[in-house]
Amino acid sequence: MADDELELSAGDARLTVNPATGRVARLVVGGTDVLRTGARFGSFPMAPWCGRMRDGVLEFAGNTYQLPRNAEPHAIHGTVRDHPWEVVRHSPTELALAAPLREPWPFPGRVTQEFVLGASDAAFRMTVESDADSFPAQAGWHPWFSRRLGPDGKDVEVAFTPAWQEQRGEDYLPDGNRIAPLPGPWDDCFGMPEGVHATLTWPGALELVVSSPLRWVVVYDQPPETVCVEPQSGPPNGLNTDPRVVAPGTPLEAEMSWRWRVLR
Repeated sequence: MADDELELSAGDARLTVNPATGRVARLVVGGTDVLRTGARFGSFPMAPWCGRMRDGVLEFAGNTYQLPRNAEPHAIHGTVRDHPWEVVRHSPTELALAAPLREPWPFPGRVTQEFVLGASDAAFRMTVESDADSFPAQAGWHPWFSRRLGPDGKDVEVAFTPAWQEQRGEDYLPDGNRIAPLPGPWDDCFGMPEGVHATLTWPGALELVVSSPLRWVVVYDQPPETVCVEPQSGPPNGLNTDPRVVAPGTPLEAEMSWRWRVLR
């Protein structure tokens, strides 16, 4: 564990968080890393938007804002995933972090994260607040789960039952049409109006259930070493197509949980 990382511990589970980036650096269950480790991996928060924003352009209240196109030609995954966070609270099983919304995001505000670890589960909470003006916002999480747990492990199997799939255009953004879910591989957004529920099973090793009352999930399983199951409060480019407005006293709140059991 790096010097600036903080660890939560419960039973044989360990959750390591890096306040310098706001990321979960590791989830270790019974001595096994469940997340891909490394500077860009682990599990990172997405706010004040999730996924791709078309051409980095935000249209809101009659104004146009240009955000950095860090996934050409789009802007991607918000602004808080690699900035330092203040440690608000830390105990052996709980952690709270906070960070201001900063440039290039054009509206003042604040994001908080809370982490609670149990022996067989982890709970995550994120809040996006406005300091002054109203603005559209999204919140979500981007975990990079390891495809295999160990060199001899079998590939993870992902099971979920979405109500629909957002049809993806050539620019990798929803084109406005909803279709019946297609088989993978995926870099796609799905609607789950009753809440996100997805089961990841590493045969003979571990089962982990991702749950959230959020209604959208992006599944990204194209990389050879990782699988991502990303609960989020809206679809890609949703700040423009389906905005959820945050105002002083009216924050955006998001929750997610992971629950696991060892199979061997």
